[in-house]
Amino acid sequence: MKLDHKRILVTSALPYANGQIHIGHLVEYIQTDIWVRFQRMMGHEIYYVCADDTHGTPIMLRAQAENITPQALIEKVWFEHKKDFDDFYVSFDHFGSTNSPENKELSQEIYLRLKKADLIEKKSIEQAYDPVKEMFLPDRFIKGECPKCHSKDQYGDSCEKCGSTYSPTDLLNPYSVVSGATPIKKISEHYFFKLSDPRCEEFLRNWTQVKTPLQPEARNKMKEWVGEPGQSKLSNWDISRDAPYFGFEIPDAPGKYFYVWLDAPIGYFASFKALCQRLNLNFDEWVEPQTTTEMYHFIGKDILYFHTLFWPATLEFSNYRTPTNVFAHGFLTVDGEKMSKSRGTFITASSFITSGLNPEWLRYYFAAKLNASLEDLDLNLQDFTARVNSDLLGKYINIASRSAGFLVKRFDGIIAPEALQHPLIDSLKAASQEVAAMYEQREFGKAQRLIMELADQVNIFVDANKPWEIAKTLNTGLNPSVAAQLQAVCSVTLEAFRILTIYLKPVLPELAKNVEVFLNIPPLTWSSVENSLTEKNIIQPYQHLMSRVDSKMIDTLIEANQLTVPTTS
Repeated sequence: MKLDHKRILVTSALPYANGQIHIGHLVEYIQTDIWVRFQRMMGHEIYYVCADDTHGTPIMLRAQAENITPQALIEKVWFEHKKDFDDFYVSFDHFGSTNSPENKELSQEIYLRLKKADLIEKKSIEQAYDPVKEMFLPDRFIKGECPKCHSKDQYGDSCEKCGSTYSPTDLLNPYSVVSGATPIKKISEHYFFKLSDPRCEEFLRNWTQVKTPLQPEARNKMKEWVGEPGQSKLSNWDISRDAPYFGFEIPDAPGKYFYVWLDAPIGYFASFKALCQRLNLNFDEWVEPQTTTEMYHFIGKDILYFHTLFWPATLEFSNYRTPTNVFAHGFLTVDGEKMSKSRGTFITASSFITSGLNPEWLRYYFAAKLNASLEDLDLNLQDFTARVNSDLLGKYINIASRSAGFLVKRFDGIIAPEALQHPLIDSLKAASQEVAAMYEQREFGKAQRLIMELADQVNIFVDANKPWEIAKTLNTGLNPSVAAQLQAVCSVTLEAFRILTIYLKPVLPELAKNVEVFLNIPPLTWSSVENSLTEKNIIQPYQHLMSRVDSKMIDTLIEANQLTVPTTS
């Protein structure tokens, strides 16, 4: 598939440095990584950056609870997150932290540019204040009785029982989650980004509805907010928080800090800037308004509002480039239900590894389920076992294991190149553009289905030619024509396996690396489809490439994540 050379910057949403990476998070990082690896195979210049999201009240309070500094906490969590991503072969070019000098500099610069554009205003607001901890309370740090259905212990912004939304000041019998004290009302001066300004409204209406090819569901959702002229629901955005707060102080505003959602997305640029310094790239060339480079954000649908309204407007009016597109995905359920600690289905990334499961099994299963829409996807653990064993072991790996031994034992690993002019090989190579288009469009599930259909064709060829039966005939005496037939069948089979590996490499990078060693070939790119194995590629003795999923592993995984319920005596 011939494409013009592209220069692409890709990000995934920043994981918050206040918890472990779980399989719900991994949907996004695996989805992004597959797309990035495919683009690399296509020969594009592409950089994949991310960072831990490190600021905010929860970080500050957790650090206090652990009797360490916020800096010590986020450093510890960074190493935990980085290990989890490495375990699942998420190939960041740079994984940084929003608590970096690059991010502080960029956040302050962008704020000052917005202020110069007359898009920052100061306004006094009334908030809930904890008189014991002497701090203003975010909505999620206030609980009380729902004013609508009167359910107890509901958060300050919405009721989990009846679904009502409200202001924290509407809660009945409110209390601080931090200290248990009854909050008082206190007035404080805050800084707002004037998103309701006609300039922002006009820009966002064009950016979300005309300029940017957002997913249809995302475009429709944003249309509800930007509306028609004169009907916009956009309101000014509070970008400040009061001390005590872990974050960056706002220039010329002592005791006021940037709200985490102001500096977190700027962390994309900051992480990339750190990479540019390391690789000697021209950062400005990638982020200036008239850049010819592309920038894509992969996110969950729950943060679509921030990435398609606040973030583009922030960039536009601080004289930076806006995203080429934003790709949102749905949520993950396990066995058809929301992830649950009591049922053991709130599965952490680290427990998946320590339970003995292969991370590429999960990469493949997610790939087989993912598409370009915002619909949710389900990890059915029985289906996971059956699909991995059927597709990867029964269809794909089986191809190599059934043929390689004969070629190595009887022909010193040398293939018969003249045999590769075969209709089966032609059919597999002809699918290259279709598979590539599916990866490009993030229709990974369609791609995996097509690849497995191609694997079925190869297995039909193997079953029809029965190399094991040909080998038995050779055992009765040397017959040159029969030997040539066996060498030809095994050669076609392994060439087909090579092509299938190209198509699966974005999903199964580690396995593909092992196949490259096994087939004695250079790293596979998408254009490698046009090549073929030759006599110079001496096939190595077959080594075990992947094992089957054992149901006992799944039991171990569930047990490892089961919430221990204390017994009462």
